[in-house]
Formats: sequence, C-alpha cells, structure tokens
Amino acid sequence: MYRTIRVAAYEPDPLHGPWREEMRVLRLGEELHTELTRMHTEAFRGSVRPDRLPVRRLNSLLQAMAPGVIATGRNAGTDGFLPWLYAREAVPPEVLAPVIGAWAAGMYREEDDTEDADLEDRLRSDDPSEAVQLSHWESESVDLAETVTSAGGTAEPAARLYSLLPEWVAFRLAARTFRTGGTTLHFRVESSGNGARLVSWPPQRYERRGQTWYYSACLNITVHTVPFAARFRVHVSTQVRRWATRLALRPHEFGGTTVLLDAPLPWPGGPDRGHRLMVNTLGYDWRLKELAWRHHSPAPLVPGLDIVRNYPQPAALFTHPERWINGSGNVAAGIVYHPSIGPHEVGPGLMPRERSDLDAWVEEGLRPMLTRVPDLTRVTRNNTPSLLPRSSAGGGPGVRDAQLALQRRAALARVLNGRPMEIDVFWQSPETRAALLAELPKLIGFPPGERVGPADDDTWRWRGEGIEIRVRARPAGALADALPVSRERRRPRAVRLAEAIEGRCRLVADRMVPRPDGAGVVIAEIAGKERFAAVPDSDPKHALRIAWARQGRLSQFVNLPDDTDSGLEHRAKWTWLDAFRQLGAISPPAHRVGAGIPGDLQYAALWLVRHTRKGPTRCPVRRLVAVRVRPGDGPGDIEGWDAERAEWVPYPQLLLLLSQAVEPVAEAGEVANAEGPGDGATARGGPRPAARAGVEQHRQRETERQIRALLFQLRDRPTLLLADAGNLRQCWPGLRNGELHRDMLGFGTEPAQRHTLYGDDLRVVLVRDANAREEVAGWYAHDAKDRVGFAEGVWGTAETESRVFASTASTPHTAAKLPKGLMKLAPTAQGRTAPGKTAWNPGQLEITVLSCLSEKALADSGREGDQPDRPAEWATLTHQLRYHDDYPPLARPLPLHLARLTGEYVLPVAGTKEEGSMSPAP
Repeated sequence: MYRTIRVAAYEPDPLHGPWREEMRVLRLGEELHTELTRMHTEAFRGSVRPDRLPVRRLNSLLQAMAPGVIATGRNAGTDGFLPWLYAREAVPPEVLAPVIGAWAAGMYREEDDTEDADLEDRLRSDDPSEAVQLSHWESESVDLAETVTSAGGTAEPAARLYSLLPEWVAFRLAARTFRTGGTTLHFRVESSGNGARLVSWPPQRYERRGQTWYYSACLNITVHTVPFAARFRVHVSTQVRRWATRLALRPHEFGGTTVLLDAPLPWPGGPDRGHRLMVNTLGYDWRLKELAWRHHSPAPLVPGLDIVRNYPQPAALFTHPERWINGSGNVAAGIVYHPSIGPHEVGPGLMPRERSDLDAWVEEGLRPMLTRVPDLTRVTRNNTPSLLPRSSAGGGPGVRDAQLALQRRAALARVLNGRPMEIDVFWQSPETRAALLAELPKLIGFPPGERVGPADDDTWRWRGEGIEIRVRARPAGALADALPVSRERRRPRAVRLAEAIEGRCRLVADRMVPRPDGAGVVIAEIAGKERFAAVPDSDPKHALRIAWARQGRLSQFVNLPDDTDSGLEHRAKWTWLDAFRQLGAISPPAHRVGAGIPGDLQYAALWLVRHTRKGPTRCPVRRLVAVRVRPGDGPGDIEGWDAERAEWVPYPQLLLLLSQAVEPVAEAGEVANAEGPGDGATARGGPRPAARAGVEQHRQRETERQIRALLFQLRDRPTLLLADAGNLRQCWPGLRNGELHRDMLGFGTEPAQRHTLYGDDLRVVLVRDANAREEVAGWYAHDAKDRVGFAEGVWGTAETESRVFASTASTPHTAAKLPKGLMKLAPTAQGRTAPGKTAWNPGQLEITVLSCLSEKALADSGREGDQPDRPAEWATLTHQLRYHDDYPPLARPLPLHLARLTGEYVLPVAGTKEEGSMSPAP
C-alpha cells in the first residue's frame, strides 16, 4: 500500500530569494489605441463593447510571428497605457508594424473603409514620419513571485502572472529536450486562454492496421491558488495530444476543432525561433456554406506577412490532414483530434511511470526558482465506507450480487411507499429491449417477469416484498426521429427550437397511456448525438425529456447499439441504475469515520445550473438547486428545495418541477439576453457593459439571499453543507480562494461572519476538481523503492491545523488493467502496441473543510467545553460519500452528484411576448 502521493505542482522556492526577470514591455500607446478605437467604433457601430478592441487575434499573431514575445498583457484593448507585450528583447518596428498592419487590414477590409486601408499603409510605411507612432519598448524588472496574502491567509499572485508565468515556464522548458527510452522529444509552446501548453513536435507515429496515427506529449501549465496556502502554485499536468489524419465526416458535419500551425518566421534574427505553434480554430461556417477559419484565428493573416511560402487553406487541410501534419515547404499544420471526427487508434492518457518521468524532467527544469510542493501522506486508514465486499471471495458465488439487490429493493420500497412503479420502454432495436428486460430482475433479485395483458401488449410485471413493477415495451417509432427545426434564420433560434419541441410534446402526449397511480419512468432508445450533428438542434433527447416531464414522467435514455457493441448488457444495467437514482432510490453509504460525526447528521448540497444561449434549448438560464439527504429518515430522505413553494419536496418531484421553466425571448438590444448576443438581428446586440454588470450583481445578491434562506431551513439538526467551489463561486464570490476565512462565511460586501450564526451545528466543506482550468494538480503514488502507481484514500500535509485535503479513488472496474510502467511515448519492443492503450488516471478531488466546530469557533460561540472537530474527519466523511452501491467511485460526494444531475431537467423553452408561456400540462 502506498503511503505517499506526489502532486505535479510547484511553488516559488523561499530559499531562492527574490525572483526578478528583466523583460521588455510595450504599451499599445495613446495614438494607436485612439486610432484603432475610432476605426473599430465606425466599422462595428452595433458592437456591445466599443471601448474594448478585439485584440485577441492580434495577440495570437504577435506571439507566433514576433520573435522574443513571451506573453500579452490583460485588458490592453481597454487602455493604451496598460502593458501590452512582454518580450525577451525589443521587437524591431519593421517586424511589429507589418503584423499590426496585417491584423488591421484583415479586421476591417470587409467594411470597405478607405481610412482603414490608409492605416495599414501608414503602419507599413518605411517613412516613420508618415506612420502611426508605435510606443517605445521599456525595460522592466518583473517579479515572477509577486504575491499578496489575503486576509484569510491565502497567497495570491499578481494578476499578470496568471498569463505571464505559464508562458515563461513553457519557454524555459521548451529550451530543453526530454529523453526517455532512447527517444528524444522536442517541445513547442502553445498559448491558451488559461495558461500555456507544451506540445512535442513533430508528432510521434504509431503504425496500426496498415495506417499511421499521430500523437504528441502535451503538458498543460497553469497558475493557481490553494485555500490558506502560503504560496501560489504552478500546475503542470501531462496528457496525450492526438492528431486527426482521417476525418470520417462531411464538411458540414465538422463543428470545429483546434488547428496548430507550424510556420517559420518571415524575418531573420531574434530569440525563441521555432518555439511556437500558432493556435487556430477550423470549422464549418454556416453563413458562408464552407469550411473556414473561425474564432479570431490568425491563420488567414499569415500569408499577407509571408508571400513566399504556401499556407494551408481550410478545405485543403480538411481534405488532406496527413499531408499537412508532415509539412509542406517548411509549413506544417496539425488538426487536434476530437472523438466526433471518427476513431483513432492511439488511446488517451499516460500511465504513472511515464507521467512521473515527465514530472521529474519538469522539476529539474524549474530549479532553483520553483520547487515541488511537499508530498501528501495518508490521514486515515478508513478510506472507504462500510461497503459490501468487492468480490464474492469468501462469501460464496453470488453473495455480493444478492446483497446489492437487497439494498436496491429496500431503496425502491422506500421511495415507492406502496405505489406501483410504471415504466414505459420505447425501443428501436430488439436487442436493447431484451437486454433491458433481462437486467431489471437481476439488479433487484427478482425472478423473470410475468407477461400480463393481451398477447399483443408487451407488458411485464414483477411483484414481491412490497414492490410492484410494470414495464410496457413499445417501438419508439417517430418519437425518436430527428426534430424538424425550421431553418428560417430571421427568427431567433430558441423560438424555432421551441416550436419543434412543442411538436414533439404533442406527439408524445398522443402516445402515452395515462397512469396516475404510479411512479412513472420512461426509458427510450435513441441514436447518439453524433447521428444528429449534420443538422443543428435536431437531437430529440431534450425535447423528449421535456415532453415526458409534462406527462409527469421521469426519463432515461440508452443509445442504439452499433455493429460491434459488446457492452449492451453493461449499458442496460446502468440505464436502470440511473432510473433508480432519478426516483431517489439511492442512499448515502454508512461511513466509517468515528464518533466525531453526529449520528443525526444531514447532508445538503448546492449546485448552480448554468446554460448559455448555446445550451440544450438555446435559452440562457441560471438556477440554484439545493438537495437535502437525511439518512434513514423514511420515504423522503432525498429531497430538493422548491423555491416557489418554499418547501422541501421529494427528489423526483424536484426534477419534474425544474423541467417546467419557460424563458422569454429578448428583442434586439434588450438586457434580458444577458448571457450573450442572440441570433440574427441580435448578433451584435446584447446588454451594455454597465447593464451587464448590474444584471450580474443582481444575480449574485439573489443567489446569496437564497443560500441564506436555505441555511435557515437546515438549522433543526447537524448539517454538512457541500458546495463545489468552481461551480458556485461565480454567484457566491465569498467562495473564491482569496475571500475564504476559516470558520466564517461571507456574503456580498458585508464582512465575513462566523459560520455558527447560520446554524449551531453547521459544517461547510468545499470541493474542487481539475475542471477545464487544471485547478487541481495531477498526481501519482510513489514509495521509497521508486515504484509508482495508483492509491485511493484521503491525503494531507503534516500540518495539524490543515484544512485542505486530497481525495483519490481507485480506477473503475470498467477500466482495463494496464502495467503501471507502460510507456506510450517511447514504446519498447515488448510493448509495441502501448500507444493504442487507454490509460485511465483517477483525478484528485480537493477537499477544503471551510467551517467546522474548531476550538476557536466553539470559543467564539460560547461553547468552550464542547469537543472540537477534527478537520481530517470531515474530509474523510466527504471522501467516503463518493462511494455508493456498485457504481465506480463518484467524481463528487453523493449529495453533490445528485444536485449536479438535476441540470438534466433544467430545460427552459422560449416563449414569446404575444403567446405568454408554454406551460406544461398540470
């Protein structure tokens, strides 16, 4: 058993002393900023942000084409006096001016403004007196460890370090080579919105099935804070970057993906040559009806700077991706693979040995400025709750399955409370129908069902131990067809989709048989979303969920099997388990923490559901969801908060209530569409900055008011409040790391108050995963014998007052068992097929015990004689809540898992001002 885990995180080494780097800094300058702002305002008169220049494409172009540029400053487009470029040495005007001129020309040429062309000429002019004056480069000593410590004790880096430091780290590492197993890897820098990446280039090759597949090592570099930590951290995570060379789809099905362009600089001299890959986005443009560069891609501007070389056009790159990844005339381009493109013979992920080797290489390259954070050690031996045995060994064949079935029957009997369970199965393939009917009795330990009703009515029944289940199976027919969404682009997309949803709701109403006496669930077999990718919004899944919810039915979906589907039995099993979860037939595990946890403890979880206009129904919405779990409290032990009625309701009722929302559609320029611009006439519309800020502040105040009201509803017994900091801090800013205080809660602009004011026996635990921003570092277990691998448990530092812990789970039983030392970047003769393996690495869940009954909290509450809490016990309890039934360990504690999945039912549909609302039938 491993006793230690190592995280791939680094912090400024206090033994190194001051860490200052001499850099060259350039500001946009008042003259150029004023000129570009004027042009932008005139060319885009309907823009929502005339005060903010669209410099993202220019920044990408400069990073790739201007030698020596390290990073771009934030908000340079709002103020010409803010730092704009950071470089190792000054970029000559004869290099900088053409790049700015190419950007200006590309941005404004389509407006056919002669003054825009005049600016391009003046920027490119050889006569400085005729050019718009560029600012002069300034020398600046930049403190790369600049830190401010918050009032709560959290070290926060200076704002510019979030983008500057990852780029500096990436360039430092890219200057070195990585050698492993006789293979040498060279890295290039890829800038990203959240930091920087290192990508091994040229890609590795893997021969399989008579074809060549391409992949690279990829290191993500980001800067983060940790609650109450004395120093901020640099996270370096490792993964495999796969490249697409066979696109199994048509151009109009190509939604878009990243393309990295390897282009030589068109001018001689300068540092960092050949270290950059230029980031672009390629996708189908429905307006132009062709493939195009999208999302401010700089690729269209490069040919204007280098007329000698041949650069890939979107259609040519899509048609011949392998030709371009191998290079053509010193220019290469790689399409980043996505599963929607088709199959790939290289598997994702790296195993622990290879990750530890890369991690050691990073550690060596960052000395002496950055040092690795200390390893984490176990804080408890009770890593899992009182679960059933993981195998039948020692208990006889089938003992484990029988015990699990007994648990499920008890949970079903509790939530059904004497009512029958009515299930409608709408199938498309006989194999799926048969698998569903076969798996249900296995899961609950019942014999095969009996057929009831007429011979032509495919209805089955199971009875026993206070449970009655009736399943009626019917062909799905037109219910599973694609939605016929109008292509009339003059009307808002959300309204057109709402009309199609209404049509599907009518079709469902005609097919359903009223069953008012039972708990209703529908299981429907539909095609995967990739089958509907060719026509936007045509996937019927969300429309069906809305339609069945209006009939008082919960819904669960199973995808059509493919020709090689060998996991149908497995998928049928999980379909039923997810249906049980929606019914609330699920209970938290019996913990093994100790007497420090109150016996009558209840769990509460908060989750903010957020959909933008790109969401499932094209309607923006934000909704706070609260779920309460009271172990052993009878039929209603899993409940949700109904804000409208101000009461707790059973979990399945909460799901149905959430599905009933109707959203008005804003007119052009209205603030109602505050999530972003709309379709058609509102493409450049939306709220003004002040209005948007006002809407955001109102949302925050309202959400915080709801949270305070909920805390009042939970005061009747000891409560553990669980929240995902990454999800909730947008509407509850007091959860940002820099705002946290031990044993205190902060709301709005008021000073933080002791948490016991919101409940004498309240504890608050925050969790956080890596998410898309790599906020939690990667990890691997290791020991003194240089062995590496996986380990599950709760981990912490040696500090007795620590509030931050790590939770790691085992790999799921569905993951293939692979050697921990499997090498994919340098496959050995014995492991030539290693690149084809999928390496599963369990993520680390960060657990912060924000508020508990510590000695100080008890003293502040006048309860000095009470036994204080041990934060490690509450972290252990949170970790054990990730285990339930025979699910793989959950990504989050069970109450938070239930709260997050309510988002499947938050599906607002657009209404119109004339029609009012499209309310569901009562």
